[in-house]
Amino acid sequence: MSGRGFRNARVSPVRRRLLGALGAAWPLAAAGVVPEAWGQQPLRIIVGYTAGGAVDTLARLVGTALSRSLHEPLVVEDRPGAGGNLAVKLMLQSRADGRTLLLAANALAANVSLYQPPPFDLERDIAPVGMIGRVPVLIAVGAESPLRSLADLLRGARRKPDSLTFASPGIGSTPHLAMLQFEHAAHVRLRHIPYKGGAPAIADALAGEVDCVAVNALEVVDLARSGRMRVLALMSPRPSPVFPGVPTIAQSGYPGFSASVWYGLVAPAGTPRPTVLRLNAALRQALADPAVRRPLLGAGGEIDPGTPEQFRQLLLSERARYAALIRKESIRTE
Repeated sequence: MSGRGFRNARVSPVRRRLLGALGAAWPLAAAGVVPEAWGQQPLRIIVGYTAGGAVDTLARLVGTALSRSLHEPLVVEDRPGAGGNLAVKLMLQSRADGRTLLLAANALAANVSLYQPPPFDLERDIAPVGMIGRVPVLIAVGAESPLRSLADLLRGARRKPDSLTFASPGIGSTPHLAMLQFEHAAHVRLRHIPYKGGAPAIADALAGEVDCVAVNALEVVDLARSGRMRVLALMSPRPSPVFPGVPTIAQSGYPGFSASVWYGLVAPAGTPRPTVLRLNAALRQALADPAVRRPLLGAGGEIDPGTPEQFRQLLLSERARYAALIRKESIRTE
């Protein structure tokens, strides 16, 4: 596999932007300065991704707003590994009292098919709390790339099938599966280069080591604004003013095509219904906070709160969609 990854440990643009949005709200929860505490144990949000990344920082933004609403101190715990399954396992080992939540993304629905035997049962083990929002998956290239548009990418792929490369954050990641959907829709085949996370995949796209990268918009919006990356297409259902002039896949001749990274909160099954509803109400209040909304909207995403039942229906429909794709492609994790 080609790829050299990041060569230094400087703070990424997405982390700087998200931490900037966090602002002064975080010290309140970090110091435990919250009145009328619900109990002795803090609210804990588990994240299945690395500290300092987009998902971790989003968890801190949402968690801080929840902390204020619930009058609870907050702990965010990062447990990366096994495609997010380690974080799910940790959550499921916790008491179903509403104090331990998981910031979930698409992997929660995909992993029951990617991993065999399934590491958990989506219906039996998970209590959905509510959606947070969505951000687009997009296809991007480095500024020096000869690929100027999605049409250029498609021409190259059709001229020499399986020769152009695309990087993703890893096998079975949301961008990887989104690109497989796109290949089916466009009847092309690209060569997948999986990385261990979005950051090294983006780094090699910038360096020209791969032809393009499929990635969460949160991770490249600052690079696109600075001119270091060129976005060829959005996989969202609608164009975004955040990426002016960039077409969606649906606008490019594939009506109905859509792929996004969604986020939500879940709890262990058995969490009392009144507790789930209280958490859902607090989440809705948190999502009205400009500090929470700004990063998602600033990456061309949308805030999408809803009821626990609506989130459950999304999880089940996504499970079915991913199961069909994974079965068709015979995808297995390493």
